[in-house]
Amino acid sequence: MSEKKQPEEIDDEKGLYVISVAAELSGLHPQTLRQYDRLGLVSPSRTEGRNRRYSLRDIASLRVVQRLVGEGINHAGIKRIIELENAMANMAIEVAQLRIEVDALLAQNPAIDIDKDLTEQLQSKKLQSKNLLGKKKQEVIVYEEEN
Repeated sequence: MSEKKQPEEIDDEKGLYVISVAAELSGLHPQTLRQYDRLGLVSPSRTEGRNRRYSLRDIASLRVVQRLVGEGINHAGIKRIIELENAMANMAIEVAQLRIEVDALLAQNPAIDIDKDLTEQLQSKKLQSKNLLGKKKQEVIVYEEEN
């Protein structure tokens, strides 16, 4: 009996597609893909012969770049948007990891009443904001020049 091979999971990061296929999948001209690579908007992997190989993630990025260009954003703006989105995604991962750590610490220390501590902190902040709001503003006198 022959064993059936299980289909391998597709790696979104693996550079599989040559530039002509990536251009067709993204709906862009191959020269546009080269330009986006030069500008650093999309960075495909390279073979030993320095040929570009685009991954599924690269093709998705090309579509995002194409959408942003269509909205009238210049290349420098697109590059900054991509950088900020990547930074935000990294921070979201870090927050998730920190939440897991906090949950683990709370599980180890059941004596901590997180709800009570948060309530006390919120009440303290409310008092501080009331004190700030209750202060009188100083009057500002504006003099107008006569001509």
